[in-house]
Amino acid sequence: MLSPFGATPSFEAISSDGASIALFAVRPEDSDEADPGGERRPALLLVHGATADHTTWRAVGPELATNRPVYALDRRGRGESGDREPYAIEREFEDVAAAAEEIARRHDGSVDVAGHSYGGRCALGASLHTPAIRRLVVYEGAPAPPNVSYRPPGLVEAVRTALERGDDEGALTTFLAGIVGMSEAELAAYRANPVWPARVAAAPTILREVEAEASPAASIEALGRVSVPVLLVLGSISRSPFRIGTDALAAALAQPEVSVIEGAAHAAHHTHAREFVEVVETFLDRP
Repeated sequence: MLSPFGATPSFEAISSDGASIALFAVRPEDSDEADPGGERRPALLLVHGATADHTTWRAVGPELATNRPVYALDRRGRGESGDREPYAIEREFEDVAAAAEEIARRHDGSVDVAGHSYGGRCALGASLHTPAIRRLVVYEGAPAPPNVSYRPPGLVEAVRTALERGDDEGALTTFLAGIVGMSEAELAAYRANPVWPARVAAAPTILREVEAEASPAASIEALGRVSVPVLLVLGSISRSPFRIGTDALAAALAQPEVSVIEGAAHAAHHTHAREFVEVVETFLDRP
């Protein structure tokens, strides 16, 4: 399908450490307009997960943008965004907060944020850094509670070994099979997708994110302090740690809701786009 994003970023936000975070408008020609019904809804910021970039929202972004201004960012270290060392997940929290504040300034109002997987964790952390965020949608982005892990034994070592020998594709497939739970057939289909080379190019960022998600800043205890309303979304056939983490985070949050998309796994924004849009819009439009 044709990309719903402009060829170049619409604008950038500057994070706390000086990194530039690129933001792309969905439907850039009318992203600043009120929705067709005449009621101006808060803008929505989309935050991608591991190895992806803003284009991962190409299926659901245009549908969401029929009712509100929608922007997707490139997280630091990929696409058109910059990067700084040393890496920590707190920098990602600050990146999303800076992006939300820039969008809020441009639209003169608060911003909703939806994040997928690791991007959902970044969105949760961002809401602790800025009052600009009104509501959050987190798709399978909850931290794992104590004594539960998303990582199969040996996964981190296998990814590190592949990266050290220059096998970025091997690192990516190891990650997708081990943590996401993709089958050989699903991996084969993904390799045939035009976005595959960009995903392989982002493979060196996998290790730092897998390690950072175990930090105290990304724990249930820390992110459970989020006070804004949060919709936690799950796929019904995703790996069990995603459900366990979601339930644990829901128990800690002040204003949680949980929604399950039947038949979906970890990429409902691709495989179940209509259902994904429906649950997001229902939550965001609730009084």
